[in-house]
Amino acid sequence: MNEIKTILSEAKNIVITTHKSPDGDAIGSSLALFHFLKKLNKQVTVIVPDSFPKFLNWMEGTGEILHYDKQKEQAIPIIEKADLIFSLDYNGLSRIGDLADPIAASNAIKVVIDHHQHPQDFAQHYIVDTESCSTAQLVYEFIENLGGLQQMNSVIGACIYCGIMTDTGSFRFPSTTSKTHQIIANLIDLGVNGSQIHEQVYDTYSMNRLQLLGYALTEKMKVFPKLNAAYISLSQAELERFNFHKGDTEGLVNYPLSIDGIKFSALMTEKESDISISFRSKGNFYVNKLASEYFDGGGHIYAAGGRSLLTLEETIKKMEQVIQHYKSELIA
Repeated sequence: MNEIKTILSEAKNIVITTHKSPDGDAIGSSLALFHFLKKLNKQVTVIVPDSFPKFLNWMEGTGEILHYDKQKEQAIPIIEKADLIFSLDYNGLSRIGDLADPIAASNAIKVVIDHHQHPQDFAQHYIVDTESCSTAQLVYEFIENLGGLQQMNSVIGACIYCGIMTDTGSFRFPSTTSKTHQIIANLIDLGVNGSQIHEQVYDTYSMNRLQLLGYALTEKMKVFPKLNAAYISLSQAELERFNFHKGDTEGLVNYPLSIDGIKFSALMTEKESDISISFRSKGNFYVNKLASEYFDGGGHIYAAGGRSLLTLEETIKKMEQVIQHYKSELIA
């Protein structure tokens, strides 16, 4: 932290990056750090690889975020000029898509703040805690360790609250600790309205999204009760049928885990170039190993992601084979 304090004091142009398909933790932690550094009179830009769900647009500063896939010409000179780059909520440059090339080429000092396992060697400084519930909590602790809590306000607090809330399943996942609740209490004391944030994120569904949820659960969920496993698969045609927008499947993978006895859930979503896969689990079954071994992915023990270059039908077949392979662990 002493080295980072010196680096931060000397830095003038700072870039904050996060992973592809940014979620609540990615955007919340990025904007919290953005607003904090702005209060230190730094020139700061948040650059994301691509778009994020509309239900995160309520956070102050979203309109200032650059989307690399659409604003490359504007983003590249900013990255080239940067003397400090923060990498938030990702453990390797492969997680940021095409944004990886200019970040890797930059001579700026790079600082990783993340809670994913197995960080890759691409930065000078790492603030990594795989036990932490979210990168947003790590950003709060980063500000705290800088002695910057006096700079905190309800704007920064709301971003951190959103990141923690979304990455803990509204504070119900095992990674939620007493320290997490202490931080949330401090944010509420700053004037953060937790119920309003929850409403902005979870109670602004479109009718199409709600209908997609119903369709996925009634028509596309396959349950293996004897194996304590379930999965949902959605084709591009099915997504288009419900006028799909980014974020419409957010949280869908968690629903099968609410079935009594089910401790493994997967969501397979057909994209233009591959099949995107989300994994969730509970109890004594961990999904990060499964995601890494079979689906070119990784993540946390109870929440991971991956992908498949097979067709959706072939991916479904492979998923069922993998479930059978893990039979003894699933029924243990």
